[in-house]
Amino acid sequence: MTRLKSLARTPFGSAFLGGLVVAVAGLMAIAAGWIDSSSTTSAPAAAAFSSAPLTEPAVSGGKGLTVNDIYRSDSPGVAFIQATQPPQAPSPFNPFGSGGGGGVATGSGFVIDHAGHVLTNAHVVNGASKITVQLGNGDNSQAVPAQVIGKDESTDIALLKINVPSDQLHPLAFGDSTAVRVGDPVVAIGNPFALDRTATAGIVSALQRQIKAPSGFTIDNVIQTDAAINPGNSGGPLIDAAGRVIGINSQIESQSGGNVGIGFAVPINTARDVVQQLLSTGKVQHAFLGITGTDVTSQLAGVLNLPVKDGALVQAVQKGSPAAAAGVHGGSAAVSINGQQIQAGGDIITAVDGNAVHGMDDVVSAIAAKKPGDKVTLDLAHGQSTRTVTVTLGNRPAHP
Repeated sequence: MTRLKSLARTPFGSAFLGGLVVAVAGLMAIAAGWIDSSSTTSAPAAAAFSSAPLTEPAVSGGKGLTVNDIYRSDSPGVAFIQATQPPQAPSPFNPFGSGGGGGVATGSGFVIDHAGHVLTNAHVVNGASKITVQLGNGDNSQAVPAQVIGKDESTDIALLKINVPSDQLHPLAFGDSTAVRVGDPVVAIGNPFALDRTATAGIVSALQRQIKAPSGFTIDNVIQTDAAINPGNSGGPLIDAAGRVIGINSQIESQSGGNVGIGFAVPINTARDVVQQLLSTGKVQHAFLGITGTDVTSQLAGVLNLPVKDGALVQAVQKGSPAAAAGVHGGSAAVSINGQQIQAGGDIITAVDGNAVHGMDDVVSAIAAKKPGDKVTLDLAHGQSTRTVTVTLGNRPAHP
């Protein structure tokens, strides 16, 4: 299987989280959300974020900017991030009995307001004992210490804070990632292989992709691009033709670890919600249902003699989860279909809040749009019977 590579560059030149694999349609956890309470600090008021130029138009007359226009306008707001990794203590699981030597991982980020907040990927700064940020506003720019305000590994987003004069900060405007279309031109600016302020251009290749986050959960509605991004691009902006950020470059799909024209960016609308939570409370919460499931296909329906040919077949229900409390049932008998193990006998989700479900992606998206404490209705089919249950969503745990 091809591998999804995160894009932080380690001191050894390999992917920082090279074990992230593609999330395919099929067996998927949809426990949507987690709280990173251990890595957050008390945060400033949310008003600080309101100063960011979120969706201001960058052009007039409907004409897009050139790549050079975008680079000259936005590169001063793109940051070069260095994260010092401390030496690892000796481990009994290490056959040589010694720990790692540490080093410095490099990545990218971008300024979002005049208060000094910088957005990047969580995997760029995870485990770092020291973080520095160098702004892209000139060859004489100096690296400055950065504080981690908070991070959310389930969306691979981290918020940093630097103390520099506001006139040295160049916040980037946010676009609307829901308005992006396949074929739209895009520009990526970052620091691949520690080559600072590098621009590449391409198009939006696909939408609504899913990638696996450092926490093990899936990130939804991810933007796929053919703009060249490589290790060191992690955390940098993916920018539309109006000069607005529509995503955060996070991973590539590659067998070699190098760019093959398939990169993935976390949508900026997802980042917007995470940042607002971090600035308001210092932590992030996501809704949690507590099931795994697989798509109902015509082939699956025929083999298992299912009553419907569309929906999401519940594979397992986590003990003590909101789904368990509502009486949702998982499968009870393992069946092999085309080499894939399926748990037969579970409920089939056919609708969420009255909206038809065609597969697990629909369930994932519906839960991701909710907050902990929200109530959702699930239409379920089981054998020849149907029923509707109401589920009060919980908080997603740290890991699946």
